[in-house]
Amino acid sequence: MNNNPEWFLEGLNPQEFWTEERCYISELLNDPASPEVSVALARVEPGVTTQLHALDGIIERYILRKGQGNVEINGIQHPVKIHDQIIVPTNASQQITNTGDEDIEFYCICTPRFEPHHYINLENN
Repeated sequence: MNNNPEWFLEGLNPQEFWTEERCYISELLNDPASPEVSVALARVEPGVTTQLHALDGIIERYILRKGQGNVEINGIQHPVKIHDQIIVPTNASQQITNTGDEDIEFYCICTPRFEPHHYINLENN
């Protein structure tokens, strides 16, 4: 029997996994108990550009914690570095390129929470 309060979500020690988006993801918070937000850590290897995509109905925020690169939102490119923050509007095309010698790592904060059916691959359209 679970004796945890309803507001408590036990840590799951998230495992990093590879995605077809050409990056690694660790889901830090993505649970139906918190439908208003999800948090993931993304990792992009040097020289890699992630898949051009959009998130239908989701605003996504990146917070860079490591590395450098270029982010492209709706066709506009801008250099990014550690501690920079990017706000990606809902349904905006987006991708990030690692231009450095080390992995880029950034938090992905989605509102409402990310679910796979929101992901739109724009490279196959």
